[in-house]
Amino acid sequence: MSGSGAVEAKIAELGLTLPEVVPPIATYQPAVQSGVYVYTSGQLPMVSGKLPITGKVGGEVTPEEAKELAATCALNALAAVKSVAGDLDRIKRVVKVVGFVASAPDFTGQPGVINGASELLGAVLGEKGVHARSAVGVTVLPLDAPVELEVQVELVQD
Repeated sequence: MSGSGAVEAKIAELGLTLPEVVPPIATYQPAVQSGVYVYTSGQLPMVSGKLPITGKVGGEVTPEEAKELAATCALNALAAVKSVAGDLDRIKRVVKVVGFVASAPDFTGQPGVINGASELLGAVLGEKGVHARSAVGVTVLPLDAPVELEVQVELVQD
């Protein structure tokens, strides 16, 4: 089951491309569906199989760069959702976003970084993209990624 409809058209209109699903770097699935919900695993800001930037936000990575990376994580999360839902037009709403920011010790701007993901989801999905959210500062993330994102969506029932 594979579809591309209005949501993917909006992604293209924004000048973006829905990427391929990022392959797992350990033993897990990129996304799973339970009932009408899809839960993504933590999505790193991978582009063509690589992290474009590594390090701590507020250190080697600027908040502005990290905000862009958070948007990339959100696109990767949408790809993971599509891999199990078949069509992004099935999204009824984004329920929850949890963002992790690998932070320098004195960096406290995690909400601004994760705004990159929230703004992308809003631009792509409109009101369906409005969600509850957590933005958490952490010491380190896998592969020294600056940002990681989990997304939970509710699907329209068949």
